[in-house]
Amino acid sequence: MRTGALAGRPVTIIGAGIGGLTAALALARRGAQVTVLERAGAFREVGAGIQVSPNAGRVLDALDVGAAFAAISAPSHGVELRDGSGGALVARLDYTRHRPDARFRAVHRARLLDVLEAAARKAGATIRLGEHVTDLPDAPLLIGADGLHSRVRTALNGPERPFFTRQVAWRALIPLEDGGAPLSQLFMGPGRHLVSYPLAGRLRNIVAVEEREAWAAEDWSQPDDPANLHAAFAGFGGPVPGWLEQVETCGIWGLFRHEVAGRWHDGTRAILGDAAHPTLPFLAQGACMAIEDAWVLAACLDAEPEQETALARYQALRRPRAVRVVDAATANARNYHLDGLPKHAAHAALRLASAAAPGVLFHRVAWVFDHDPTRLS
Repeated sequence: MRTGALAGRPVTIIGAGIGGLTAALALARRGAQVTVLERAGAFREVGAGIQVSPNAGRVLDALDVGAAFAAISAPSHGVELRDGSGGALVARLDYTRHRPDARFRAVHRARLLDVLEAAARKAGATIRLGEHVTDLPDAPLLIGADGLHSRVRTALNGPERPFFTRQVAWRALIPLEDGGAPLSQLFMGPGRHLVSYPLAGRLRNIVAVEEREAWAAEDWSQPDDPANLHAAFAGFGGPVPGWLEQVETCGIWGLFRHEVAGRWHDGTRAILGDAAHPTLPFLAQGACMAIEDAWVLAACLDAEPEQETALARYQALRRPRAVRVVDAATANARNYHLDGLPKHAAHAALRLASAAAPGVLFHRVAWVFDHDPTRLS
């Protein structure tokens, strides 16, 4: 990897999540002196499964962690959209048919963090755990990878007022049944949907979303009684009842709509990932977008000696894509939760397209997966 303008430059990153650690690795590989500040006292078994599509996988390959990532993740061959009430197939997006050379994977978030942490440390990054940042450090370059409630974002843009979408989501892990197909299955119903896919280590990931008035905090580490999850999806069929019977613990969080940040930098401070563009979990791109951001930020800084110019280029390259992805995820929230005649019409159209022109459905989202952030325009 080429070492240019970043050689020897000190960089401080707040947050050792997926975006922060990917940025630490990308910057350290380019010669920067990277320090990561993470408030957690240790890397914990937090979160559950995430999907990593080829757009983010290209970054992992470019950072030479592709093989390590493959060893801790599971393949995904496509997505099946199913009717929630009975489990009948509505449509299928076949990754292996439309992008046979691209890698779609699913992984436990903690395992990916392990890989990124080890690679970042090996590249020379310093990672300091138990560092709760209350006042932003005065650093030559400060990167906020500090998530939904980013202090760096607030410093750049002022306070914001995200609004509750009247949706909540549960996360759970259960044992993977024998013969579990290597694909995502999305069950759609009035005001709710459930998506599930296999992970490595014989685990099945479940994310279930329900529209409701009762508020929940925007923190996916909150525990909830599995009985509430069971009750919310009592009318679902297919394999869903059997899956939910196995849920012993689950987390819940409220889904809030945030605007994509208008300002991503001020010449000495920059933001990435959820700090810049929190997205609803309906396109499986939250982690992927953070990985993309990290690469582009490091590449821009390495190619341009003038830091403010480099950061301006980073925002110019990333913000339009972030807006498009966030808007597409928001639209999916409506499409998955239809009822009555709109639901029947939409499902009929999906069945017809899936049978007669399957490529059309895939190409509606191909712009997400085909993007290569390692090739800057």
